[in-house]
Amino acid sequence: MTAKVHPNVAVPPLGQPAAAVATPPPAGEEPVTLTVWRKSLLFNCRGFTVFDASGDLVYRVDSYASDSRAEVVLMDAAGRAVLTVRRRKVIGLGADQWLVYPGEETRRLPPLYAVKRAAPQYMRAAGGGKSMAHVAPCSGAGGKRGSGGGGYEVEGSYLRRCCTVYDERRRAVAEVRPKEAVGSDVFRLVVQPGTEVAMAMAVVLALDQMFGKPSLLRSWSS
Repeated sequence: MTAKVHPNVAVPPLGQPAAAVATPPPAGEEPVTLTVWRKSLLFNCRGFTVFDASGDLVYRVDSYASDSRAEVVLMDAAGRAVLTVRRRKVIGLGADQWLVYPGEETRRLPPLYAVKRAAPQYMRAAGGGKSMAHVAPCSGAGGKRGSGGGGYEVEGSYLRRCCTVYDERRRAVAEVRPKEAVGSDVFRLVVQPGTEVAMAMAVVLALDQMFGKPSLLRSWSS
């Protein structure tokens, strides 16, 4: 895997605005297709680098190897926090949840969504697909979000980079698709109109913590 994935990359310092960086794409009338690279552009970091269809940087995740926090922060191209995905350990096998918060307010603001890995007995969904995870809106998060307004089901295989997010009406709202001839570290994320692109990316981050190898973080203690 070579380092050159897209040509239009400019990485400003963390937390510093940049004059010519792409802004996260809004939900629109056409599907949004992102190229997701499971690699940070910063030295000694693990993470993700996400490009739009024009090859411009739109999202990034940079986690230093020494960072043992039980969370990952999705940032825009300028390094501003968009969402935080934080693991909450719950006593009981398979009960852990990954909570999605706005920005970096994981202590003061309530989470928007809770992502939970499907229990082994439910890994075969009613529609015949393989259920991987459930995404549920959290109460007190300021109203319903996303195209379905309720929960989501994730089916397929993240390891194969082939999975689909369905809303409560069984409509496909986002898909992870393999990208040909570049290996599993580079893949596509296709987000349907009416679905928040950042939220779809947060689900990808949660899936990576559940199924990705190696994990983005060394420790998930909380």
